[in-house]
Amino acid sequence: MVASPHRDASPNNLELRDLLESSFQNRNLVTMAAGSPVPLLKDHVWLVVRGMTKLVTSYMSGDEALLGLVGPNEPFGEPLSQVEPYEAVTLADSDLLCLRWDELSTNPDLSGAMLMAMARRYRQAESLLALMGLRRVEERLRGFLELMARDYGQPCENGIRISVRLTHQELASALGTTRVTVTRFIGQLRDEGWLVMEPGRHLVVKLNQSR
Repeated sequence: MVASPHRDASPNNLELRDLLESSFQNRNLVTMAAGSPVPLLKDHVWLVVRGMTKLVTSYMSGDEALLGLVGPNEPFGEPLSQVEPYEAVTLADSDLLCLRWDELSTNPDLSGAMLMAMARRYRQAESLLALMGLRRVEERLRGFLELMARDYGQPCENGIRISVRLTHQELASALGTTRVTVTRFIGQLRDEGWLVMEPGRHLVVKLNQSR
């Protein structure tokens, strides 16, 4: 189970949560186990209430590319993407809320709060694109882990604990490299003391440590 990210307590996230609770308090949540594909329905948007979902696309070669991660109080769905194929898979046990697109467009307060949530997703996508411009895989990996720590991390004694657990293959897909290369550089970052592996395979990043 993924704990709510540190940024979950921001005013924008709390506002969206309050709006959802007041507008859809009688709406049943959809509970999905980790590793479950989320059906992407036409003209419907999913909102993550608890847990984490990854968005991916695949190529004819069979390779998979990570498009982004969606955490609590963030939306995803068919109306929000033009990528084909476009798939969503839960990374942890998750509670999701399914909303019709017209429900959002007819509620000005909810539309405004959802726009802020989509803006956060857009900034994450820009950051991922910027990382892909780095030539060295080590820099891409370090930058990606910093991004995950800032977006989905929780402060702990040793630094920032990344709440979501990604496999080395998922990291490789996100960074355009191989699993073997990711494994090698993770070992190097651990040797440097910049990265710590906790029990349960949670990663802790020391963001303030000089490189």
